[in-house]
Amino acid sequence: PQAISSLQAIFKIFFKKWWLFAIVGLVAGVAGIFYAASQKPQYKSSLTFALDDGGNGGNIGNIMSLASQFGFSLGNNSDLFSGDNILQIMKSRRMIERVLLSVDTFNNKPYTLIEYYLENSRKHKANSKINDIHFPAGQLKSTFTYQQDSMLYKTYQEFSNKYVIAQRPDRKLSIYEVNVTSTNEKFTKDFTDRIVTETNNFYVEIRTKKAKETLGILEQRVASMKGDLNSSISNRAAVQDVNINPAFSEAQVPVQKQQANIQVYGAAYGEMFKNLELARFQYLNEIPLMQIIDPADYPMEKIKTGKLKMAILFAVFADLLILCWIGFRNLFSTKGDSASI
Repeated sequence: PQAISSLQAIFKIFFKKWWLFAIVGLVAGVAGIFYAASQKPQYKSSLTFALDDGGNGGNIGNIMSLASQFGFSLGNNSDLFSGDNILQIMKSRRMIERVLLSVDTFNNKPYTLIEYYLENSRKHKANSKINDIHFPAGQLKSTFTYQQDSMLYKTYQEFSNKYVIAQRPDRKLSIYEVNVTSTNEKFTKDFTDRIVTETNNFYVEIRTKKAKETLGILEQRVASMKGDLNSSISNRAAVQDVNINPAFSEAQVPVQKQQANIQVYGAAYGEMFKNLELARFQYLNEIPLMQIIDPADYPMEKIKTGKLKMAILFAVFADLLILCWIGFRNLFSTKGDSASI
């Protein structure tokens, strides 16, 4: 009954002051139309790619055993850096800030992406503090001021939370989608292409880091072993040249020692060379493959605020405010009359 009574009171107020609601709704609707017309259209990119994590089918057991012989743990990072983790990497602070600080040409002038983004924001916020903060092309991040670092972090949060969407539309497929939204079509395309490229480079680096370090260690050991083998061969030839016609068998001892070294180094070099080839195969096998299916090409989806929709929203919201104001005023006036009685 109380709820019904409240609804009846609301309808009574509405019908009694219908002309006020009509005027307020009309004015607010016109304001909504002007607001929608003043908003710049946004452009939304759509890029899809397939991902093969790599690391399958290789002789992992042999490589891990080989790495442990040199005191180096190759491990298996396929679980840590695989699948949906690439989506979080793509929206990470490191990736987005790298893209924001990259340089491209807009209006025949080099800009960092963040500088171009902020310059367009300044046009709508003439009195904003961002007018005094700039990111010129070529400036190193290590030389940024505290204000620059703060603005860079704030811009990263805006893009990560509002303008960049990374998702996996179908959980059954290894196909991923990236969407970027901004008020400039070229900026949207550049940001999309660069965020995918930066993520791919970082992803490859992470997935292959251990295998690459193991390969580097083996290459150094193989080169060192080959140097020892070549040195032993040269030393044996030098000893033989000195003792062409030895009178005693003792003169053959240095030659025999060098021959033994050649056999040992030769056998060790052969085994290490085979292991090196296995390590190279493992390194290549660990490299993930990111294949773009649909790139972010022109034209992009244009998002424009509808004038009719915005007019209705403004009118309804304004009328609700008027209704609440009248209701509260009547409520307080009723309490005041009761108190006076």
